[in-house]
Amino acid sequence: MRLREDVSVVDTDYGKVLLDGGTGEYWELNPTGGLVLTALLDGAPAEDVTGLLCAEFDVDEDRARADVTALLSSLRDAGLVRP
Repeated sequence: MRLREDVSVVDTDYGKVLLDGGTGEYWELNPTGGLVLTALLDGAPAEDVTGLLCAEFDVDEDRARADVTALLSSLRDAGLVRP
């Protein structure tokens, strides 16, 4: 997964913030969302990110998979990622 070139990511004390340079809109991700985003941007497949969440947090695989899928869907719907 790759973000559009005009989307910036900034680490904060509470996770990550994505800024859409084209619209000026921004999205705040909590630490869990930030971990998922970082792993996806590093090239990890969604299934591996699901396993990472299960290992890092006390969450079952179905919930972790749903959370990864939801974040990916939100990023796509907002037009923040390249097609």
